[in-house]
Amino acid sequence: MIEQRDVAVWAAAALLTIGIGWSRYAKMKSRNNLVRQLAAMNVEQRKKMLSRLNPKVALELRQELLERFRIMT
Repeated sequence: MIEQRDVAVWAAAALLTIGIGWSRYAKMKSRNNLVRQLAAMNVEQRKKMLSRLNPKVALELRQELLERFRIMT
């Protein structure tokens, strides 16, 4: 038999799952937007922008620029 506590636990788990999924989607979408903006910049601006970022994030963005747009920075 389903108790009220079971329903509450399932509802909390569903809300948590939706929240995690939404945050991952928002992160992916913002990262995609940043990569597109970097691809549209000229070389000097792109290098300056990437130098201001966290080195790990900058490396990931450089790799994505190379894979998607064949842009070496």
